[in-house]
Amino acid sequence: QVQLVESGGGLVQAGGSLRLSCAASGRTFSSYAMGWFRQAPGKEREFVAAISWSGGITYYADSVKGRFTISRDNAKNTVYLQMNSLKPEDTAVYYCASGSSQLPYRSIRMYDYWGQGTQVTVSS
Repeated sequence: QVQLVESGGGLVQAGGSLRLSCAASGRTFSSYAMGWFRQAPGKEREFVAAISWSGGITYYADSVKGRFTISRDNAKNTVYLQMNSLKPEDTAVYYCASGSSQLPYRSIRMYDYWGQGTQVTVSS
């Protein structure tokens, strides 16, 4: 049984930083791409960032490029999302997801397993 557990969310002022973590179990973590998505109230879940199985390929949404960094530690079965220069529009529930292949994708359809989400709230 695959489990993804996010942590690190919270309340932060605009311009601040947070680091999200997602611990994975039940699957060979290093064989699959990982992604971060987010969902704000009343909106659809949207792509934030993705990383390949080795960490060599990363993709970002235009809205977070230059501010967020995705990384992974295959020895710890953990993927991270470092979020800097946070804006109120970054407020959402953030979800990590395990991909269906080694390569990262922006499409939500390319992810098999999802965590329960962690709330990020950015105050102005």
